[in-house]
Amino acid sequence: MNRPQRFLTRMFLFLAVVGGGCFVLFPPLKDAFVANAPLNGLILGVLLLGIIYNFRQVLMLYPEVTWIENFRREDIVLSDTRQPTLLAPMAAMMGERRGHALSLSTLSTKTMLDGIASRLDESRDISRYMIGLLIFLGLLGTFWGLLETVSAIADVIGSLPEDVGNMGAVFGELKAGLEAPLSGMGTAFSSSLFGLAGSLVLGFLDLQASQSQNRFYNDLEEWLSGQTRLSSGVLGEGGGDHSVPAYVQALLEQTAESLENLQHTLSKGEENRQDTFAGINSLVDRVSILTDQMRTEQHLLKKLSETQIEMRPILDKLADASVSSGGLDETSRGHLRNLDVYAARIMEEMSTGRDETVRQLRSEIKLLARTIAALGQGGDPQV
Repeated sequence: MNRPQRFLTRMFLFLAVVGGGCFVLFPPLKDAFVANAPLNGLILGVLLLGIIYNFRQVLMLYPEVTWIENFRREDIVLSDTRQPTLLAPMAAMMGERRGHALSLSTLSTKTMLDGIASRLDESRDISRYMIGLLIFLGLLGTFWGLLETVSAIADVIGSLPEDVGNMGAVFGELKAGLEAPLSGMGTAFSSSLFGLAGSLVLGFLDLQASQSQNRFYNDLEEWLSGQTRLSSGVLGEGGGDHSVPAYVQALLEQTAESLENLQHTLSKGEENRQDTFAGINSLVDRVSILTDQMRTEQHLLKKLSETQIEMRPILDKLADASVSSGGLDETSRGHLRNLDVYAARIMEEMSTGRDETVRQLRSEIKLLARTIAALGQGGDPQV
């Protein structure tokens, strides 16, 4: 989507040129304005409102373009983003399809484009009315001045003396009487000048605003055309020029939408299946780790048993020696008791660790079996 920056630049440059011309011609323009200040002030006020309105028309396109760009990038949150004004029907229609692949029928695209085109035309009506209003005010001032001129000329002619003996006095009265008609002509020409010049300025700004809106509409139409799904026309081939009935078109659109929803559901199911397989692989890895731990513990138990077997002859010899020597001393007995306590403690810890490992292994195997059963039934595993 193209932003209307170029058209704003043209409008600012045009106003700068007009402002420079007014600055150069300020003295005569001031005299013309004073000829009928109320009417000319009204004309300039309408011109100022028209300029502001045309700039507003162009600036209003920026949020619309931003909304479309965000929607195309799928980077918009409908609840947090301000909804567009010009594209309100389009935003409502596309908001319902959020998260799905955008695909529009020919009828939907035509309806949206017609609605946007009518809104653009309605926004231009006020600017066109202001242009016509400036022309009307200029003509109003012209006819007002002409009426004053005609009335003043009639008064001058009526006030001329019938005795023309003193020509100097007659010309003096005629000169004094012509001041009012000339003032009326100033009113006529000044109002016409400001009205026509204002309509010219406002017309150029309206032209730029219309071009920016047309460019926005054309870009939007090109984008929507790329998202439009054309019908194959199979139903209408056997019927000559007859078009597809409305209910058939609606049924086809509903079927296409149902297929899209089914495709989305299948995609989501595939993602869930991949997540389930990833969980199963993780469980298998954990079971493998537990199996390795159990093998290590069994190996340690085996070595401990072998050590005890090897220590039995030594203990027997010690027992025989103690019997032959009349018993062990207190230090030897203490060492033997400590060895007995340590051996019992080691056996108890090994037994407890083995039971805990077996319990964890059983829990993991149950979870794995439950996951596989749930996957076979087509549902999500309940952990």
